[in-house]
Amino acid sequence: MKLIAATQNKHKLVEINAITKDFGFELIPMNEAGLGDLDVEETGSTFEENSFIKAAEVCRLTGHAAIADDSGLMVDALGGAPGVYSARFAGVHGDDAANRRKLLEKLGGLPPEERGAKFVSVITIAWPDGEKTVARGECPGTIIFEERGDGGFGYDSLFVPEGGELTFAQISPEEKNAVSHRARALAKLRTLLEAR
Repeated sequence: MKLIAATQNKHKLVEINAITKDFGFELIPMNEAGLGDLDVEETGSTFEENSFIKAAEVCRLTGHAAIADDSGLMVDALGGAPGVYSARFAGVHGDDAANRRKLLEKLGGLPPEERGAKFVSVITIAWPDGEKTVARGECPGTIIFEERGDGGFGYDSLFVPEGGELTFAQISPEEKNAVSHRARALAKLRTLLEAR
């Protein structure tokens, strides 16, 4: 099954490819689908809305089924922020280092038991017939006091998943892809597709 990947985020594309390699998907990057550097504006207030906006627009433009992921970090002490604004928390879209600094500043000296958080991923496939398939995955964990690890992207160096001791940036991509929010969403998506 050919799916247009409605993202310009190379990190997300790599993760989705790695997790879905045995799903029978052939993921086509947007630039290979003739959409160049199209940037679909995310105007929704939820991960579900933004995921659908991206998938539906790419499906409309190409006439092919499109898959989109909208994901982010929700921190309990911040009332769920940065949430859908995770990539632009510090004001500039994609400035991961500034976003991490702002998060640490906001959490200040809160003790570990008050630093609960979860990564959320909502993945939507928009089909040419107007139908959509939606799956949500969550990975609970904790925000630590300083960055650890060189891998991953976004907030990975500050996030320790529940039951773990290492951050997402300290474990291998294979280990992360086995437990991450995106892996959980894609596993649900696979079940939904098998039942479709």
